[in-house]
Amino acid sequence: MKRVDLIRHIEKQGCVFHREGGRHTVYVNPTACKVSTVPRHREINEFMARKICRELEIPEPGT
Repeated sequence: MKRVDLIRHIEKQGCVFHREGGRHTVYVNPTACKVSTVPRHREINEFMARKICRELEIPEPGT
C-alpha cells in the first residue's frame, strides 16, 4: 500500500496529524485518544497498515 493512500484513509477516519518524528509521522485519533506512527516509506506493507489502524482504533483499509 502506498503511504499517501494510508494517510488519506487515516485522515478520512477522523485522525489528525500531530507531529513529525525522526523517521515517522505521528497521527492521533482524538475520539479514542490513541496515537500511532506512520513510517516515511513510499510503500507500507499490509501488515503494518493493519497494525497502524488497530492502534488508532479505526477500520482497516479496504473494509
